[in-house]
Formats: sequence, C-alpha cells, structure tokens
Amino acid sequence: MGNSEAMVPDPLEKIARALLVEIGEDPDREGLQGTPARYARWWREFTEYDPGSIETLFETSSSGEMVAVSGMRVWSLCEHHLLPFSCRVSVGYVPQDHVLGLSKFARIAHQHAHRLQLQERLTSDIADTIEKLTASPDVAVICKGEHLCMAMRGIRTPATMTTAVWRGAFDEPAARGEFIALHSNSPHGQTS
Repeated sequence: MGNSEAMVPDPLEKIARALLVEIGEDPDREGLQGTPARYARWWREFTEYDPGSIETLFETSSSGEMVAVSGMRVWSLCEHHLLPFSCRVSVGYVPQDHVLGLSKFARIAHQHAHRLQLQERLTSDIADTIEKLTASPDVAVICKGEHLCMAMRGIRTPATMTTAVWRGAFDEPAARGEFIALHSNSPHGQTS
C-alpha cells in the first residue's frame, strides 16, 4: 500500500463526523478527535468479521445421541435501530455419521450475528447452517436476547426475548423436553 492510499480516510469517518455535528458535538474537540476513525474501524471490524473455519467434522460411532452446546454469547445489531443486542445461544442436534467440532458452533453463531440482524432470523440462520454442515435434519436452536433498542429507547424497559427453532426429532415433545432440560440446567443456558 502506497503512502497516498494510507492517507485516504475511510468514508465512514465522514459519516461519523456528520453525525457528531448533527447531535450538537464538535468532532474537533479534545476527546472526539479520534472518534470518527474509531467509529469507522469498529463498523469495519464488525461487518467484516471472519469466523474462520466452520466446517470441521469428525466421524462418530455414537450416531443418534443428542449433542447440546449452551451459553454461547454473541452480539449483533438490530437492523431497525442500529442498536446492539446480545444473545445467549444454545444449540442441539442429533449427529448422523459425523459430529461438528465444538468451537464451530460459536463460530457459526458469530458468523450470523456480525451483521444487521433480527433475532428471529439469527436463530433460523444458525439452525440452517448447522443442518447443512452436519447433514442432520434434527436441529434445535434457542436464542435469548437482550435488546438495547427496547432498553434504551421507546419503552426503556429491559426484557429478554426468546426465539427457538425446532426441526426433525425436536418437533417431538420428548426430544424437545430433553434439550430444554439440558439448556436450562446449564449455568450458561440461563439468562441472568
């Protein structure tokens, strides 16, 4: 990269400066001088997130037994207000011939969270990817979210929103109940 390219500011810096001016701030005052550049870097870091490899599978001899992973925390941005929301994600699936590497569940959740999002779509997107990668039709995903667009504006009341996807075996009350029990008994599955 040449020196002239390094000096070109990110277009998001101009937007951040304009935002500061519109809300009555001086982007050149001490404390805000570096804010437009930090704002631009944060947006780029968030939207250009690379989860790394999500496709690591291992052969299993225990096909048909439920696997549950709870307590993964992701941050996303509400596409209606551009305000953050955090979700605790729990995933369950019944492996066929292969199991997905443990860290891949969090990578998948982060991959779908790092964009403008709705919690309902986030839950479904995670389930879609796990179903595709594992070739298992038996997938469950629960997301419990806390949305700043509700807590900071409008009604200004914190609340927890829960969304769930039930597919295949998880449509049956017994499998769904087992997964909910595993999720609820996990110290990470509970929302504080």
